[in-house]
Amino acid sequence: MSKRNSQAAKTAARERLRVEREREAKRAKTRRQIIVAASVVGVLAAAGGIGYAVVQANKPTHWESAKDDKVVAPANTTGTNGTTVVIGKDSAKKTLKIYEDPRCPVCASFEQAVGSTVDKDVEDGKYKLEYIGGTFIDGDQLKDGKIGTNGEGSKNAMSAMGAALNVSPEAFLAYKNALYSAKYHPAETEDKFKDDSYLIEVADTVPALKGNAKFENAVKKGTYDGWALAMSKLFDTNKDGVTGTPSFVMDGKILKTAEDRQPMTVAEYRQVVDAALKG
Repeated sequence: MSKRNSQAAKTAARERLRVEREREAKRAKTRRQIIVAASVVGVLAAAGGIGYAVVQANKPTHWESAKDDKVVAPANTTGTNGTTVVIGKDSAKKTLKIYEDPRCPVCASFEQAVGSTVDKDVEDGKYKLEYIGGTFIDGDQLKDGKIGTNGEGSKNAMSAMGAALNVSPEAFLAYKNALYSAKYHPAETEDKFKDDSYLIEVADTVPALKGNAKFENAVKKGTYDGWALAMSKLFDTNKDGVTGTPSFVMDGKILKTAEDRQPMTVAEYRQVVDAALKG
């Protein structure tokens, strides 16, 4: 091979090497751009996810929002926001206030043992019954603006009781009895009353509520959610000195046994109520 041909071959080889290096450099640049773009997308996606999570975490719950809703008072109520619920004959001279929380297990025990006695007294005109419902088992302290740290069932059941009260006082009492019954009242650790379907299932045991479309729609739509919160606030700010459930007040005095035992038996209830009626 001549010296000239050898030099030409070397020049050609160097040119090919230069072209190949340029191609490789372009490919490397493209790969870096793809990696950077993917990283940016990933960061944006992560940021978006975090942002969404933050928004959701700070979004008011249904019950927090319900605080600001206009209160719809059920029929058969009086007073501010319909929170005065008095049931009984006009001829009855005295009124027994009963303080209960729908999820309260002691209330359930009392209602199962003594509820029928209370109902008969009201029916016989011995006294009127004034109901005040609390929701503290849900973790609600409405006077401090704290709502639902332990559940929703007390509030949701209270709202459904408002729907029953809108039907009639008798439907309200029958539904209250059913909610507290041994068959349907859940353990305090189970928040079954938060489910509308369960509340409607219980209501189906009450003739006036079974298949009652107006009642069921009110439960599902939460028509009386605001009322439930207003009722709970009444409990929290009561002037009777009541701090727990069940509690009974007549003529401004809390009725209790000598041992202050709850739940009362029928005999104990009869004794303290009859004494209050004579006082």
